[in-house]
Amino acid sequence: MPPSPFPLPGGGRGIGRGADISFNIMAIKPVYQKIFEKAKPFLHTRKNLIHTQIALRYALKLLKSEKGDEGVVTPAIILHDVGWSAIPKHLQLTAFGPNPTNPKLGKVHEIEGAKIAKAILEKFNYPPEKIKEIYKIIQGHDSRKRPISWNDRIVKDSDKLWRYSRTGMEIDLGRFRIPREEYLVFLEAIIDHWFLTPTATKIARGEILLRKRGKPSP
Repeated sequence: MPPSPFPLPGGGRGIGRGADISFNIMAIKPVYQKIFEKAKPFLHTRKNLIHTQIALRYALKLLKSEKGDEGVVTPAIILHDVGWSAIPKHLQLTAFGPNPTNPKLGKVHEIEGAKIAKAILEKFNYPPEKIKEIYKIIQGHDSRKRPISWNDRIVKDSDKLWRYSRTGMEIDLGRFRIPREEYLVFLEAIIDHWFLTPTATKIARGEILLRKRGKPSP
């Protein structure tokens, strides 16, 4: 992840008015629907539920073009931020942003999130080999510089694409008081060296054009 004056890793989540906040749970297989239901209680902090819905939509798009395992990618993106529930709410805002005062908490959310994800998946007797990879992906989904697998690439890119959605951008602009034009220029400039898959790179370019025109994500 490139050095930045803006909040790229993990960032805060919230409710926006873009069309991209909607998600049809029936779009995923029953087993993933059940995993999502178990994850929900852990996603009510920082409005992570909406973030997860949007990231999941991007993950499903990426899986159509990239060679990923949906049995790893889908649960991983659903569960990737459940660890924020282990961080006291009054400390969460100190863990991310342009000038975090307690950035180590970002790693804590990854470690705790991996544990929570493993416990949830084991309740469904999920394949052990897939749980192992999902655990590793979540354990470093923000902090790890190099992806451990193509599935990890897809999860990382799905999470990053949130910032390019209308909802994600509204949240960042409001929470961190970033000038809109300056943020658009920044996000557009990092696309080619920040994203890890060709499909995500293409989607990010398309989203930037929509944001410039003031339109919601398709």
